[in-house]
Amino acid sequence: MNPVVVVRHALTEGAGYLGDFLTEKQIPWQMIRIDQGDPLPADMAAYSGMALMGGPMSVNDDLPWIAPLVRLIQDAMQRDIPVLGHCLGGQLISKALGARVGKNPVKEIGWLEVEVTPGEISQQWFGDLRHFNAFHWHGETFALPEGATHLLSSPYCRNQAYAFGKHLALQCHIEMTAEMVKVWCGNGQDEIGGSIASTGVQTVEEIQRDLPARVAGLNRVSHRVYEHWIRGLAG
Repeated sequence: MNPVVVVRHALTEGAGYLGDFLTEKQIPWQMIRIDQGDPLPADMAAYSGMALMGGPMSVNDDLPWIAPLVRLIQDAMQRDIPVLGHCLGGQLISKALGARVGKNPVKEIGWLEVEVTPGEISQQWFGDLRHFNAFHWHGETFALPEGATHLLSSPYCRNQAYAFGKHLALQCHIEMTAEMVKVWCGNGQDEIGGSIASTGVQTVEEIQRDLPARVAGLNRVSHRVYEHWIRGLAG
C-alpha cells in the first residue's frame, strides 16, 4: 500500500493519536512538515490517503503554501484518494470545495460536547453515539460545502464536522493525546487568558481536569472514525 501523507502546519500540532492508530494498523505514513519548509508533492499519485492537521493560521492568510496545498487536496479528491482534516485541516478541505471559512461567533477552547446529527452517514462514522466530548481550539469555522453531509454540531459552532463522500472535515480535534493538550495549554496561556470571558473558553485548570479519562474517551471515538476512514484508502 502507498503511504498516507500527514500534513503538519505547526510543530505542536502533529499526527497525535492518528499517527498511533496508523502505526497500530501497520499502515505506512509519512509527514510533510510545512512548518519546517518541507516541499509538497506535485500530486497525490504516490499516496493512499491525506490527513491534514491543525494550526494557528487561517486559510484566508496570505501564505505561500496554502494555494498549492488546496490544489493538492483537490487532486486527491479527483483521484478518489480520501482526505481527512482536523480543525485547520477541515477548513482547508472546505476551501478546496469552494465553501466559505470565516470567524465563528464564539471562540472555543477546551472540552466541549458535540452532538451527532442523526442519519445513516453519521452512523457509519460514529456508530450509535449521540454526543461526546471533543477538544476544541478555534476562532474560525467553515460553511457546509454543497453536497456535504452534516455530522456534528456544538452549542457554539454549528458546523463541527461533515462528510463529503469518503472525505471527512472536522472543526474539532479528535486526534488529541494528553501530552498535546498539556503543550497547547502551556503555549496558549495568553490566548486563554485573553479570551476567558467567552462562554466557549475554559481555564487551563478545567481543560486539564481528569485529562487521562477525557483523552481515553476521545481516543475511543477517534478510533471508530479512523477505522471508517481507512476503509476508503486507495490501494
